[in-house]
Amino acid sequence: MSGCEARDAKKLVRSPSGLRMVPEHRSARSPFGLDEPPWVPDKECPRCMQCDTKFDFITRKHHCRRCGKCFCDKCCSKKVPLPRMCFVDPVRQCAECALISQKETEFYDKQLKVLMNGATFFVTLGTSDKSELMVCRLSNNQRYLVLDGDSHYEIEIIQISTVQILTEGFTPGGGNTRAIGMILQYKVPGSEELTQMKFTASEDLSCNKKLSASWLAAMHKATKLLYESRDQ
Repeated sequence: MSGCEARDAKKLVRSPSGLRMVPEHRSARSPFGLDEPPWVPDKECPRCMQCDTKFDFITRKHHCRRCGKCFCDKCCSKKVPLPRMCFVDPVRQCAECALISQKETEFYDKQLKVLMNGATFFVTLGTSDKSELMVCRLSNNQRYLVLDGDSHYEIEIIQISTVQILTEGFTPGGGNTRAIGMILQYKVPGSEELTQMKFTASEDLSCNKKLSASWLAAMHKATKLLYESRDQ
């Protein structure tokens, strides 16, 4: 096993919430991941935290695996996939958390694949007036943004400070906009200064325009998840 494979190795662990397939090394975890929340202690939860039903021998209490709060079966009956916490199987969640997790499923089922497949952009570094045509993709372990052209860059996702999606065709109502690029700011390890990159979609092929727009939309969603993980 190579050093890279060893870092990316995973192990099966059992927590009170269920079985999880997690990286053996915390440094190898996905930047989009979330930690399991602490459960509200049973003794601090005499009633359902949603409908206020009192718990007794008949009305049992259940903990939402996403927020850790305590609910009755009626308010916490849904079992939904939760890949951001590395659960192997769908897990019990309250109605509010289940809705959030269901929306995230599209990112993991579709948009993550779009990011990994990559798209082609003209990339401008810093204040340079020169652009380089590069294929941009998310690494399979989700931890790096890889850029390949005459040059090669690997930007660690956790070092990204801001992402601004550039659009055109804006109207006051917000309709008919199209993503045409993005501005990325990140820290190079060992430096506190921010480096900026500008990505502009290539206009030479109509098929590339569509692919680039899909990739940018997926990157926009990934950025939201990244910010949420940091705010945890």
